[in-house]
Amino acid sequence: MPTAFQTLAMVTRQRPQLERLRRRYGNMFTVKVAGFGPFVVLGDPALVKQVFTADPKVLHAGDHSPLRTILGRHSLLGIDEERHLEQRRLLLPPFKGQRIQGYESLIEEITLAEIADWPTGREFSVAGSMQRITLRAILRAIFGASGEELRELEELMPAHTEQGSRLATATYLQRDLGPWSPWARFLRSRAKIDTVLDRLIAMAKADPDLEDRPDVLALLVQATHTDGTPMANDEIRDQLVTMMAAGHETTAHQLSWAVERLRRHPDVLARLVEEADEGGKALREATIREVQRTRPVIFFAGRYCMEPYELGGYVLPKGTRVGLAAALTHFDPELFEDAGRFNPDRFLDRLPDTYSWIPFGGGMRRCIGATFAHMEMDVVLRVLLQHVTLAPTSDPDEGWRFRGVAMAPDRGGRVVITPRSGKTSTTKLLVGNIAA
Repeated sequence: MPTAFQTLAMVTRQRPQLERLRRRYGNMFTVKVAGFGPFVVLGDPALVKQVFTADPKVLHAGDHSPLRTILGRHSLLGIDEERHLEQRRLLLPPFKGQRIQGYESLIEEITLAEIADWPTGREFSVAGSMQRITLRAILRAIFGASGEELRELEELMPAHTEQGSRLATATYLQRDLGPWSPWARFLRSRAKIDTVLDRLIAMAKADPDLEDRPDVLALLVQATHTDGTPMANDEIRDQLVTMMAAGHETTAHQLSWAVERLRRHPDVLARLVEEADEGGKALREATIREVQRTRPVIFFAGRYCMEPYELGGYVLPKGTRVGLAAALTHFDPELFEDAGRFNPDRFLDRLPDTYSWIPFGGGMRRCIGATFAHMEMDVVLRVLLQHVTLAPTSDPDEGWRFRGVAMAPDRGGRVVITPRSGKTSTTKLLVGNIAA
């Protein structure tokens, strides 16, 4: 198939195209996508493991990533080898253990405030709400933002993230062709965000209680490189923008997919409501993993061959891109029984395999925010189940909408809700306390 047709298929019908190619060629094949060159796609967990655990000097994931120019040259997603490991060590501690648990009440507070304004008895899309919840969660928990800085970033980031997602794969647009060209507008938007972030950094440095703050910004301001030098403002900004862009949009899409899936599986929904009322969470956690399996928002984890690399009986030339495809492993009937069916029970008594279930990537580059994202989805779903009734539907499944990097429900996760009996006044009271 000509490159132009392959590119069109990967943009407009990516899942069906990948499945068609797997049926014809197996779990390792090459596609040609405009702007990327030959792209080797893997769906075999053994090969996925080999690539995830390969020498990071041989397979790069950062400096040839389409996200590097979008997120900044210091971004964790745009660097490799020792520099990547150093930055990862600095950023990982706040996303583990007790720190994560400390964010749960904040996520609940933000979710309650958002759903208090949901319309009753008429259909609407949850996508906007989920983006507001996840963005505010990151800005408050990770950035420690409040007041004017919080308001400005909430206003600037959604459009900036959406534009960046589309420009990431449209590399031919990444040039300044005048003040109203897409790239020039994107750079102006980033400059405005950087101005706000510089204010937040200055405020953090001047905070006498900096050492007691739990947010990531406080950690970065105090962090030093291995040679003892502090992180520069542009380094801190790039990492903050990475966490903001990569963290809030993907989790928001996953929550929208969760609503879309649950409305079409009322038996699972009823069990989840009962479990939430009883204070349990096992089925809810299994459901989160099954939503991520059946509706992954990121289809590929990418690598770039810095030298010839042997894989699956072939020697891939230097410069070859490799895509480890959640869009294939998650739907492989040899890995998951009745793989096309939404069935959270498959994860009730076991965790998914590390190299078959890869919504967060894997190896040393596994998403550092995976635990935070899982916690956030768990809290948001619990609050929804406890406070509103999601009306089941017999409508067809929502389709996949490719947004440049992530996959979202094409109708935004349409829903009809009613407040649960006895919950309305409680929610309004809580929201009133928050506002006060």
